[in-house]
Amino acid sequence: MRATKVFVVDAFAKRPFTGNPAAVCLLEEPRDEGWMQALAREMNLSETAFVTAREEGYELRWFTPAKEVDLCGHATLASAHVLWQRGFREREIDFHTRSGLLTVSREQREIVMRFPAERAARTEPPAGLCEALGVDPVWTGRNRFDYLVEVADAEVVADLKPDFAALAGVPTRGVMVTAPGGSHSEFDFVSRFFAPAYGVDEDPVTGSAHCCLGPYWADRLGRAELWGYQMSRRGGTVHVTVMDDHVLLGGTAVTITAGASIP
Repeated sequence: MRATKVFVVDAFAKRPFTGNPAAVCLLEEPRDEGWMQALAREMNLSETAFVTAREEGYELRWFTPAKEVDLCGHATLASAHVLWQRGFREREIDFHTRSGLLTVSREQREIVMRFPAERAARTEPPAGLCEALGVDPVWTGRNRFDYLVEVADAEVVADLKPDFAALAGVPTRGVMVTAPGGSHSEFDFVSRFFAPAYGVDEDPVTGSAHCCLGPYWADRLGRAELWGYQMSRRGGTVHVTVMDDHVLLGGTAVTITAGASIP
């Protein structure tokens, strides 16, 4: 069996050691799910992407250290970045995923991903959610993946110190906490994302969360084009354009390590 080439890429980043690191594995041939999960656990990043060429485009799967997930933005951006760096010549890449066909295009200043809009419906917070976050929410909702919690302002988002053990008991993939940009005037909204049940206490920059955050703030602010900032320790910016049942997520990426061989 041929060795697998593995890359580490900082996604939604303009310089190294910011944004969200993802491992990207270019598979010469299919590998079994147990092997992929073991490698994702070994890499111990919020996502490891596995890319396999097929007749039309590529198959793409994403694993956290604990589980396979249905949708991931930053590891998709990282995968496209690696393919273009390694000589893929077309302007668009088609990825076949558990969330359907995802098309990624190379624009002048950023990589743009066409993802499904994942709007949240208003709901009461489940028992223990607000207590685990330590917040008094302005609004709570949920989509098929995560809970969305709006709080009063960006300072509340920045100061969050969740009880991760308690948060892991909430039945959901993850929790988005968001607020208007406020004093961060260059951004329309800010957020943080927590997924301890999936082995990721805090994700640095979460593309799939912006499939929900984008439509939410577009409705609130009356604009389709928005800039979001995820206020993790590493931090990262996501350019969002809302288009009916889709969103366009734009960002840049930086390669940290290239082409390590995994047996």
